[in-house]
Amino acid sequence: MNILGELALWVALPVTAWGMALGYLGGRQERGDLVLSAERTVYATFILILLASLGIVDNFLNDRFEYWYTANYSSRNLFVFYKVAGLWAGQRGSLLFWLLLLSFFSALAVWSNQRKNREFMPYVVGTLMGLQLFFIVVLLFAEVNPYEKLGFTPVDGAGLNPQLQNYWMSFHPPTLYLGFTAFTVPFAFAMAALMNGRLDSRWIEVTRKWILLSWFFLSVGIVLGMRWAYEELGWGGYWFWDPVENASLLPWLTATAFLHSIQIQENRGMLKVWNMALVLGTFVLTVFATFLTRSGLIESVHTFAENTTIAYIFLTFMASIVAWGAVMVIYRLPKLQSENQIQSFLSRESAFLFNNLILVAATFAVAWGTLLPLISEGFFGEQITVGPPFFNRINVPFGIALLALMGIGPVIAWRRASARNLKKNFLWPLGVGLGVTAVLWLTGVRHGLALTTFGLSAFVLYIIVVEFWKGTKARARIEGEGFAAAFYHLVSRNRRRWGGYIVHVGVVLIFAAFAAEPYYVEVQQTMQPGEVTELESPLGGTYRLTYESTSSNVRDPDQNLAWQAVALVMVERNGKTIGPMRTEKRGYIRPEGQQSTEVGIHSRPLEDLYITLADVDLEGIILENDPNAQAATFSFMIKPLVGWIWAGLFVLMAGSLIGLWPSAEKVRAPTVASKATVADPAPAGD
Repeated sequence: MNILGELALWVALPVTAWGMALGYLGGRQERGDLVLSAERTVYATFILILLASLGIVDNFLNDRFEYWYTANYSSRNLFVFYKVAGLWAGQRGSLLFWLLLLSFFSALAVWSNQRKNREFMPYVVGTLMGLQLFFIVVLLFAEVNPYEKLGFTPVDGAGLNPQLQNYWMSFHPPTLYLGFTAFTVPFAFAMAALMNGRLDSRWIEVTRKWILLSWFFLSVGIVLGMRWAYEELGWGGYWFWDPVENASLLPWLTATAFLHSIQIQENRGMLKVWNMALVLGTFVLTVFATFLTRSGLIESVHTFAENTTIAYIFLTFMASIVAWGAVMVIYRLPKLQSENQIQSFLSRESAFLFNNLILVAATFAVAWGTLLPLISEGFFGEQITVGPPFFNRINVPFGIALLALMGIGPVIAWRRASARNLKKNFLWPLGVGLGVTAVLWLTGVRHGLALTTFGLSAFVLYIIVVEFWKGTKARARIEGEGFAAAFYHLVSRNRRRWGGYIVHVGVVLIFAAFAAEPYYVEVQQTMQPGEVTELESPLGGTYRLTYESTSSNVRDPDQNLAWQAVALVMVERNGKTIGPMRTEKRGYIRPEGQQSTEVGIHSRPLEDLYITLADVDLEGIILENDPNAQAATFSFMIKPLVGWIWAGLFVLMAGSLIGLWPSAEKVRAPTVASKATVADPAPAGD
């Protein structure tokens, strides 16, 4: 299988180049036969890249350590699950995995548009194949070939970083990759629209669900990464403004802006240049995220770089995309003029525009803070650090403003809001928000940002609940349905709108969880067996923590463990026994010398108890088995509302899936926009 996979990667090179040429030539000459041939190369390329990827997985599963990539990211005692995940564990495999997903989405885009949107497809295929060609060339000629062989065959591999041997981390990178590569399809349609001059909102209608699909995967991938950091890194947090975290956040910010701004173009014929810039910018940022993680320019616990050769290749590639996109937008500028203007500061257009400006400003702030250390060191030879305080200082106000706009945007009137509209839609929500703020103040919540966030969260949630209530009540009255049936039909008839409201509920839950951070409790305590520590929860209640003992295990090859120190803590809350919690320190056989800390977490709906074994006499416990070496230092934390982040993700996922769920297609009249169509074209659809 590995020989077939390597051959498939080489065969994919001319096939992809041929498909790109056929696509552009077919569009230029308006020849349907060339376009059809180009589309067939898309399917062929996907099969070839799939074979190449299966060959890498086969190398991992069969411990073929004669291959450089397998030898550096696997070992004989690595679990099968992580061997399969080895495909995206390192730089070489992750680039191939990126290409695999890109080829899959390319094939899916071609298949779903076989008999519609034919005016776009020649240039869509040409663009998609051109992007795949770039990644194939990088893999084969930029010293990152996953099939490169060593001059010898090691007895065993170096093993996988233990911090990556976590199920959240196994799903986090591929989910992000799904988001990155899915956005390639909207980018390809945007480029096709620029090339063929069809610059109305049609290309947006065609790609709307692709945009939402990309945003869905980016959102899930980011939160899965937060969960991994929370469980695996042992510092008690879930976001540290690490460069790789920031790289994944950047395209999410611009994609979020794009999802909102396309509504203005569809409803009012405005922001055409802005939307084109957002789709081009978001795609470039997906490539930038890949570049930053795999270029070797930064150090992070979850980077995958091996050499810096591809850094310059990716920089040139991104610069070329930006230059080509800018030239095409300037060339088509007369066709990108807005059909209307914003008539009032108090309008839905203004709310969406402010939303976009804030998101783009946050994008620039995060990008600047991420790149400044690289710029300073590269151009001035000075090493500087930009840490969480900078990012929090800049982005927390942006977040507060976005939270407010989540409530304002959906219900304020288009064009111009009247005093009656403002009073009707915002009087009660403002009252509820202020009431919640007052109640929290009286109960002891005095942190300004926390109070503001909780008050705005109540404001937004009230608006959403009222919108659902009014819509369901009206439908029940008009259609004579029960409330349950009316609610179901209300949502199913306009999935985009109501799914968006549900997404907003998920985002509000996540914001509320962030707002609770000032009330985290942390105590570090050195204890002997039998000693007790008590912690007061900021939400009420007392935890009684009794340290029992620390036990050790020495060398377990089946688990890849060189040693293991396990501390047990008995936990009671308000006199009720919760049970023992364990926290560990581990040393690994492969990679040699690697250590990790495993935390203990007890989750409740309103708070988590988080226990970390900060320090212990490893030599005395493990090597000497000294019963007097039982003193251990623990970090005990109480983290209010942190579980709402994960709950918010599930709500967000539900809303996104509702928006993505297929609905009855609207049948359009046949259009003849290009001769570059296959025989018997079907009417274009949404």
